[in-house]
Amino acid sequence: MRLFVAVNLPADERRAAFAAARPLREDAAPVKWVAEENLHLTMKFLGGVEAERAEPIGSALAEAVRGLRPFEVMLGGCGAFPDVTHPRVVWIGVERHPALELLANDVERAVGPFGFEPELKPFQPHVTIGRARKDAASAALCSLAARFAEVVYEGVMPVSSVDLMESLPGDGAPRYRVVRRAALAGGT
Repeated sequence: MRLFVAVNLPADERRAAFAAARPLREDAAPVKWVAEENLHLTMKFLGGVEAERAEPIGSALAEAVRGLRPFEVMLGGCGAFPDVTHPRVVWIGVERHPALELLANDVERAVGPFGFEPELKPFQPHVTIGRARKDAASAALCSLAARFAEVVYEGVMPVSSVDLMESLPGDGAPRYRVVRRAALAGGT
């Protein structure tokens, strides 16, 4: 199983973010755009995991987040990693909220005992909306930077759970399936 831990956006926010990014998708840049239904905030990528380990990982996540209260984070802005002049990952911004930082730390601690190494770089919350194609030349991606200002979007994402997700291969875009939802205290 190919697994990751995410906070999923509500359907209305996925629609709004996807619609706001339309100017970027209309550009001829060699980018593979994320399908609307796949928009999410990745908390931790786990990669290939044996199926029998999914349930214990899900239980550890549930235990780790049980003491946290639901909260909201603001969404908005557009950018790229490593930067706008060399876009490899195109994203919608997510507020650097202290509760989100705590949640990211709790996720790291929950999956650590299963052999997943902690991230070496700081947590940078974002919603990936596109990835440059592997063979894309930097020059072919330059037009995107000029269009980032056309992405006008501000939203709110409630955080009431983290989801252990499975990425299933499909025709073109992967499909994502919730393996286990871990609710924050009072979350649904």
